[in-house]
Amino acid sequence: MTIEDAQSQVDEWIKKYGVRYFDPMTNLAVLMEEVGELSRVFARKFGEQSFKAGETENYEEEMADILWVLICLANQTDVDLTEALKKSIEKKTKRDKERHKNNNKISG
Repeated sequence: MTIEDAQSQVDEWIKKYGVRYFDPMTNLAVLMEEVGELSRVFARKFGEQSFKAGETENYEEEMADILWVLICLANQTDVDLTEALKKSIEKKTKRDKERHKNNNKISG
């Protein structure tokens, strides 16, 4: 699935099952909630916290939930995520192509 396909499929799902998109501020709040859920799982799996009874290592699901809401926000604001990601990669490459190689904290 391409990013473009994902944007189309989420849009089709919203129109068929979701009635309409939540407003952008609600979706931003939902995005923050989903990031918090991923943080909780990471704190337990990769950090020093332990899982509570019944909790699972569902970080794949949490990442997918984040992607879903981000796609909703992109669709609502007419952002082509494929093009936006290409531009972001170009920006980071231009800005950081030597920076990380020369960072002793991560390269040495």
